[in-house]
Amino acid sequence: MTTCYVSVGSNIDKEKNIEAGLKSLRETFGELTISPIYETVSIGFEGDNFFNLVVGFESNLSAYAIFEKLRELEFKHGRLANSQKLSSRTLDLDLLLFDNAIIDDGVLQIPRVDIEKYHFVLQPLVDVAPNLIHPILKKTYSEILALTRF
Repeated sequence: MTTCYVSVGSNIDKEKNIEAGLKSLRETFGELTISPIYETVSIGFEGDNFFNLVVGFESNLSAYAIFEKLRELEFKHGRLANSQKLSSRTLDLDLLLFDNAIIDDGVLQIPRVDIEKYHFVLQPLVDVAPNLIHPILKKTYSEILALTRF
């Protein structure tokens, strides 16, 4: 089994979509470790505030199969296939970590650079996996948070 961490976000009907998204993630991947929810402002565009959190789960699927299942769940919950990167979202699901894998092939980027760029990704990751070590930086996520200024 591989331990996976996924960032979850929404700024459209966020209470409803986060709850529905968590239900779908449980149905798809089983038991979840769930961080607290953080409310954050939209970055890079004008829009309603986001709810952001991180979930962890175990899976026998490949990173690519998980990526595809996350996309399916986003579409199931109203995300449009042609939605722009910096825009409002009903549900945004990004695979952050896949055990200690390092992948950067144009399809997947693991560990996802958002971990280092955005407090709303790093803080909830620290909440669920504070002592996990970043496979490239070789620091715990707690250490990265302590050293990072957003």
